[in-house]
Amino acid sequence: MSEISSRPSGPFRALSATALTGRLKAPGDKSVSHRALILGALARGETRITGLLESEDVLNTAKAMAALGAGVERTGSGAWTVQGTSGRFAEPDGPLDFGNSGTGVRLVMGAVAGSGVKARFVGDESLSSRPMRRVTDPLEAMGATFETDDGRLPARLAAGSLHGIDYTPPVASAQVKSAILLAGLGATGETRVHEPQITRDHTETMLAAFGADLDVAREGTASTIRLTGPQTLTARDVDVPGDPSSSAFAIVAALIVPGSDVTLTGVMDNPARTGLIETLREMGADLTVEPGPDMAGERTMTVTARASTLRGIEVPAERAPAMIDEYPVLAVAAAFAEGTSHMPGLAELRAKESDRLAGTAALLRANGVDVETGEDSLTVHGAGQGGVEGGGLTETHHDHRLAMSGLVLGLGSRAGARVDDVAMIATSYPDFFAHMETLGARLEPA
Repeated sequence: MSEISSRPSGPFRALSATALTGRLKAPGDKSVSHRALILGALARGETRITGLLESEDVLNTAKAMAALGAGVERTGSGAWTVQGTSGRFAEPDGPLDFGNSGTGVRLVMGAVAGSGVKARFVGDESLSSRPMRRVTDPLEAMGATFETDDGRLPARLAAGSLHGIDYTPPVASAQVKSAILLAGLGATGETRVHEPQITRDHTETMLAAFGADLDVAREGTASTIRLTGPQTLTARDVDVPGDPSSSAFAIVAALIVPGSDVTLTGVMDNPARTGLIETLREMGADLTVEPGPDMAGERTMTVTARASTLRGIEVPAERAPAMIDEYPVLAVAAAFAEGTSHMPGLAELRAKESDRLAGTAALLRANGVDVETGEDSLTVHGAGQGGVEGGGLTETHHDHRLAMSGLVLGLGSRAGARVDDVAMIATSYPDFFAHMETLGARLEPA
């Protein structure tokens, strides 16, 4: 696989911005990119992928698929081919290193467990501090055997066969659901996953597109997915839609910088991923949404965001699964709103790349914003447009979303803002700097 060019690192600062304007193609969706590589590697035949997000997280998944015996080749910018293994992964020669990617390691744990080979899973310091029992526990209930460091990486999986289970995840998590379903492809019998609160459904959508025989039954906010194994997927072409989570940074920046008018095309329009758009509209955001073409079985949209007078709101806790990754930048929007915004139901933020709930509160406080935290909640007392002083330093704790959120805050604040490191931004959004500078943002080494 070809190496991707180097990206910025070290401390950076965002200077207070004049109007941001322009049109961007939304960066490829990270969730779909991971799954395209994994399902392509499990399938029979050649999968051709266009628009793949070439972030460090996704590239680590590509390397893992190659190590497991799939033929993985980069043929151009965002263009990749995957020669599948028909569900018969090879035992890797060394550990599978996922860097900072929780999605990559958890989904691949399920896929490898279902294939019956042994493997060792490792990651960087941040990933090695994150909980893995939420995935290894149900996989062990299916017959897998894991050795972990007190429920964390490194993890060693023994070779063995699996059987289906009936499982209700204790925490709403698309990663847990996906790991179980991917394991179920190679398991004997029926695997059933019950979701009291529906999470992002990319795995179900893409499994069906790759020819999987599964049933998805939805009732209100709940869902039950059934899949009987073993079964083999069939390769297909995947055109990756734009990532709503990454698009959120340009959208919020446009809302908080006076005079801005920014358009993003090809943004995925999935009900399990549009919580931020709904919330921003409730806050009074000037957003125009127009339908775009279907991509990888997903609807897309074109979103235009204009500078707005925002107001604080109560964000429903049940909306959290549809926007869990967007809360840091939503909190930045709330800092520029009139009045108080309260965001409950955020316990999952404490188990991300960092304690993202505490980190979000800290970046706001460092820039003069009044904020309070609970065990699973965030309350932001907005200063209004033009009312955030800024000038503070965001301690990112190796968290890409905290880094980008801190820079976006700086663009709308009076004194700009700094972040302690930006290297990890490449894990999810390698074109962040190029895209923001195209719109007129001023970002520079600090």
